Amino acid sequence: MIDSIPADLIARTAAFLLLKDSRSSFTIEGETPPHNRVERWGRIIGQAGRENLTVDELIRLQRIVIGESKFITPGLRQKGGFVGEHDKDTGTPIPEHISARHEDLESLVDGLIDYDLRTQGKIDPVIASASLSFGFVYIHPFSDGNGRIHRYLFHHVLAREGYNPPGMIFPVSAAILELIGRYGETLRSYSSKILPLIKCEPTRDNNVSVLNNTGDYYRYFDASSHAIFLFSCVQRTIEKDLPEETEFLQKYNLFKAGIEDIVEMPQEKLNLLFRFLRQKDAQLSKRAREKEFRKLYKAEIESIEELYSLVFGNP
Repeated sequence: MIDSIPADLIARTAAFLLLKDSRSSFTIEGETPPHNRVERWGRIIGQAGRENLTVDELIRLQRIVIGESKFITPGLRQKGGFVGEHDKDTGTPIPEHISARHEDLESLVDGLIDYDLRTQGKIDPVIASASLSFGFVYIHPFSDGNGRIHRYLFHHVLAREGYNPPGMIFPVSAAILELIGRYGETLRSYSSKILPLIKCEPTRDNNVSVLNNTGDYYRYFDASSHAIFLFSCVQRTIEKDLPEETEFLQKYNLFKAGIEDIVEMPQEKLNLLFRFLRQKDAQLSKRAREKEFRKLYKAEIESIEELYSLVFGNP
């Protein structure tokens, strides 16, 4: 697939995929952060695999994820945790998943780190990354930021093992977003099995307190369905995301060259023009004609709209 992409497009395709993955990871969490925060997390993803996993490295990643939050203390949780909802009237926890006991977090995270070191170069990278990343999210060691770090760990293993083409990451989060239903089913495939085995009670602050020993539920789990899901994400990237992004960039190059034959404009203006045309099905809105592109002649606008339809297809 990489050999089929023109050399001048490889770096741009890689940059597009990186930004797409970062934005998708926030979307999965139900967040719409500003562009600079998306770019910042994208840069972190692009550096995945360069550092060995340690507790300090995981906490560093958490600090980047949560930013300057006044309400979240970085580091391993000092109390219980769960994923789910609260009763709207009483506030009582309604867990879908109960996190590992905070008393077990140090040994469980050490186990994850040891697993990551022991499997380097020893087993298939997709299987290793599925076991590591889903193992992390089931433990849920932090009070916030677990989801994005969980997905970062996919990149950590795949990049370190050279599974990715050089300079390119698999936009796993983008694939997960497209397969969000299966992603939820995959997470629940294990959470639902251990939930009945965990004895817990609600706390005064509407959290949960686990009453029995549960450490081994998080140390050992069947990651078969998780590896299958991640393989499907990688397959989707190779067969859909990568060729689609490359095709888009090739078309955008044609569009840009065509615009230069019609009228000269700075790159920033060209990008804005493209977004307006895409939003309005190849038509420049009345507002855009009267404001941002009021200096264009009618004939130029008609030529631009015709060019867009020719390059990107009729709406």
